[in-house]
Amino acid sequence: MAISNIKATFSCDAEKVWNLVVSLKDVSWRSDLDRIEVEEEGKRFVEYTKEGYATTFTITDFRPFERYEFDMENSNMKGHWTGLFTHENGVTTIDFTEDVTAKKWVMKPFVSMYLKKQQASYIEDLKKALDK
Repeated sequence: MAISNIKATFSCDAEKVWNLVVSLKDVSWRSDLDRIEVEEEGKRFVEYTKEGYATTFTITDFRPFERYEFDMENSNMKGHWTGLFTHENGVTTIDFTEDVTAKKWVMKPFVSMYLKKQQASYIEDLKKALDK
């Protein structure tokens, strides 16, 4: 099991950040994704990387502008993601934590490094999208 956390602040309201993070319609701002298919509105969706690799997400908590959680699984891993959103004086802070278990023993030593890289890339994509 690997746990990775990342925090970032943005000079904009929580609604703008929230709407971008939870949108399942527009993934053009994500450098790692090709598309998202919604399987069950508000409950389950599948993300496809640009290489066509699929990960299924099952939403477990959805409190607008405050908390977003889901379980995730693909052929290589399974885990849980928690996103916390706070807003004060025009600044929104996000606090994202992933708790992932590799399904293949050969991947276990690399999971932490992979999560950190993915989270950093996600934050960079988010910053660019919010600056538009």
